[in-house]
Parts: sequence; structure tokens; C-alpha cells
Amino acid sequence: MTNAQTYTIVALCVYAIAMALIGCISYGKSKTLDGFLIGGRNIGAWVTAFAYGTTYFSAVVFVGYAGNFGWNIGIGSIWIGIGNAVLGCLLSWLLLANRTRKMTKKLNARTMPDYFEKRYNSKGMKIFAAVIIFVFLVPYSAAVYKGLGSLFSAVFPNVETWVWMLIIACLTAVYLVVGGYVATAYTDLIQGIIMIVGVVCLSVAVLGNDKVGGVSGLIQNLSAIPNDGAQLTNIWGGSSFKFLCFNIMLTSFGTWGLPQMLGKFYAIKDTAAIKRGTVISTIFCIVIGCGAYLIGSTSRLILGNTLPAGGVDSVIPTVLMEVLGGGTAGIILLAVIMILLLSASMSTLEAVVLTSASAVAVDLVPAVWKKQKKPESQMLLTRLLCLVFVACSFIFATQNISIIVSLMSFSWGVVSGCFIGPYIWGLFSKKITKAGAYAGILSGLLVVGISTLVITLTSDFATAASKSPEMGVSAMAVSLVIVPLVSAFTKKTDSERVEEIFACYNEE
Repeated sequence: MTNAQTYTIVALCVYAIAMALIGCISYGKSKTLDGFLIGGRNIGAWVTAFAYGTTYFSAVVFVGYAGNFGWNIGIGSIWIGIGNAVLGCLLSWLLLANRTRKMTKKLNARTMPDYFEKRYNSKGMKIFAAVIIFVFLVPYSAAVYKGLGSLFSAVFPNVETWVWMLIIACLTAVYLVVGGYVATAYTDLIQGIIMIVGVVCLSVAVLGNDKVGGVSGLIQNLSAIPNDGAQLTNIWGGSSFKFLCFNIMLTSFGTWGLPQMLGKFYAIKDTAAIKRGTVISTIFCIVIGCGAYLIGSTSRLILGNTLPAGGVDSVIPTVLMEVLGGGTAGIILLAVIMILLLSASMSTLEAVVLTSASAVAVDLVPAVWKKQKKPESQMLLTRLLCLVFVACSFIFATQNISIIVSLMSFSWGVVSGCFIGPYIWGLFSKKITKAGAYAGILSGLLVVGISTLVITLTSDFATAASKSPEMGVSAMAVSLVIVPLVSAFTKKTDSERVEEIFACYNEE
């Protein structure tokens, strides 16, 4: 066993013990459904801010996006990190956090399907939303597994990738099932601190590498690469400008419709915490997002402009081994980076699992099976479904699906495209009808589904996969437009009830 492997295993064991302890400590606060799903709506600013940021960024951001776009686009890819921090984080907190907290508290809504039912007085919409969440978040979490499995395989080449994915699944399942949202929130705080330390250290390491030569050397050396130098140093992404814009919009505005992201706002305790959380979360996203794409943009230099055998998904793992593979200090830092990426992935995975399991246990089952209404039964079913969802995601991830970015883009686009319109308009406008909300959900689903089918039939699935960012952005845009448009031509039947709901904004 090499030194790198030894240090990584030790770090992994310490990390696993810490996460399990947090799960056990949090058990007492997760015995009720409110406690298990939203922490009793009493989570503070720092914990919520880090929970939001760590859920946002997983190993897929490093392995899929940063590795792919850093290699193909160059320093212009850093705009994705900036867009994520400003649009996906800062603007989301400013516009949605307080309204989400107040309205979901007024409605006593614990999940997004629950919100849809109570905001639009529609049990059918609740069921529909729950099914969409459970179906389309499986490939999302599978992408997280695959991204992290690829990284650990770079350090342990003799160990099958599925073994690491199984370890990740078991570790996530243990503390999530035991401690619920409280456990995930506090582990996210620890994971976020690890992520910041790791990204800063790795950024310093890659920029200090002799092949890069600092910030000035990065630009100068990239410009000297034959044929691609101008592209890689173009701050606006060069020929990839359009592609870059669509990815910024998908990965930034997409958070406005993702239930695992918006759920953080359900749990935060008050307006003061939201104000502090906005600043903390934005700074976190700037450091992690920009750091990831900066690291990706150095890959051509560190790897001698030779793409690894595993393709773009192997870029970042190979860069890590190249930069940190020698010397005791570098090996220790490599172990820290591996825990960083494990933290990033597990925080995303736990949020997706909790969202999906609750969608079935709290929203779908009680709606179709009338006898299943007791909180104790829902609690048990939610915990069991967390295990089921982790297992389903693991099985899906072990299949031979190699395009990590496309997996996440499709899932991100479908889920956010379905929910962004009815969710946001439901927070801001009293004029939105049930028909308008239904139209928004259906339009998002149809835009991605029909586009994928048409492109696959006329070309192939690989071409459709390459268009997933455009599909997702289009789905979100259509949903945002169609909801108020249909609402304007359909009858409003519950004006008094809506007025009562919106009175929550005048309360603290």
C-alpha cells in the first residue's frame, strides 16, 4: 500500500466516525416528522448557509464540469463559478429565502409537493410532483456516485469503482437514516469547512506547480498551446460563448426550482438568520465555484495537453495525482482533497435522498393510501425509503453510463424546469391558478422529453445529451412564462384562501 493510500484510508476512517457520531447525536432531534425533514424550522444561519452551498457543489462539479469545461473552454469556464455564486446563490437567497420560509410555515408544508398541494389546493399536483422528484433525482444522485467513485479509483487503481460507491452509499445511509435533516445540516457545516480548506490549498498547489507558474504563467502558458491557445485564454469563452451561457443559466437558475436546494429555506429559523446566511453562503459559493473551475483551467498545462485515457471525466483525478502524488506534504494534502470531494458529494447525495424519500413517504403514499396517515408510520417509511433510494441510486450508478455531466444536466433540467414556474409564481403572485401551475409542471416535462426524443430519433442520444443544458434552460423559461399566461385565462376559485395565505408576509 502506498503512502497516499494509507493517508487516504486513515482520513476516510476518521471522517466516517465523525459523521456517524453526528448522526447519533442528532437522533433526539429527529424523532418527529418536522424534526426529521426540516429540523423543526430552527436551523441557524451558518448551518443553513453551508448546507445550501455543500448541496450545490458535489464531486460532479469538479470531475464533470470543472474537468470538462476547464479542459475544453479554459479560463472562461470560471464564469460558471461566478454565475453560480451570484445568480444561483445570492439572488436566490435575496428573492426566495424569506418568502419560502414564511409561506411554507403558514401552510405547514414540509416538502415541495406538500407546498404545491396546499398553495394550489390540489392533491393531484402533490402526487405528480412527488413522482417527478422520485424518478428524476435517481440519475442525479447516480451522477454524484460516479463522480466520486472516479476520484477514489485514481488513488486506488486496483479497487473497483463500485466498491467506493458502495462505501459512500452505506456511510450516507447511516447518518441520514439516524439523524435526518439535523444530522445532514450539521455534517454539511463540517463538510463545508473541509471543502473551503481543500479548495484553497489545491488552488495554491496547482498555481504553484512549475508547469503553471502562477496566474500570469497560467495565461501565458495556455496561450502558447498550439491551435487552442486563443480559445483557452479568452475570458468570454471564445467559440464556446453560447455553450458557456447556457451552462451558467442551467446551473445557476436551476437552483431556483430544485427541491433539495429550496428545502434549506424551509428550515432556517428567522429573518435575521436569512440575512447572515445570504452573505455566508455567497462567499462559500465564490470560493468553491471559482476555485473548482480555476483548477480545471490548469489541467492542460499540468497534463502536458494530453487528455487522459478516461476522457474528460478523468482530468481532475489525474491532475490531483500529478500535483499531489509526491512528497509527504503533497500526499497529506491529497488525503484532505479526497475527503473534500467526499464531503461535497455526500452533502449533495443526502439532500437528494431526503427530498426523494420524503416525496414518497410524506406526499405520495398518504395521498394514494388513505390508511397511511400516522406520523409514526410516515417517519418509519421515510427512514426506510431513504435506504431504498440510496440503493436505487447505487444500482443505477453501477451501470455503464459514462457521461457524468449529461446525467446531472438532464435531471437538473427536468426537475427545475417542472417546478420553477409554479413555485416562484406561487410565492409572488395571488393571481396564479391551479391550471396555471399544472401547465408549468407539464410544460417543463414536455420540453425536455420531446426535445430529447426528437434529437435522438433524428440523430442519436449522444447529440441529445450534448444539448441537455439548452433543453433545461428552455424548460425553465417556458415554465416561467406559461404559468402566468395560463392563469390569466383560467378561473380563480379560492380568492379568500389565497389572501389568507399571502397574509403571512405581514407576519414575522
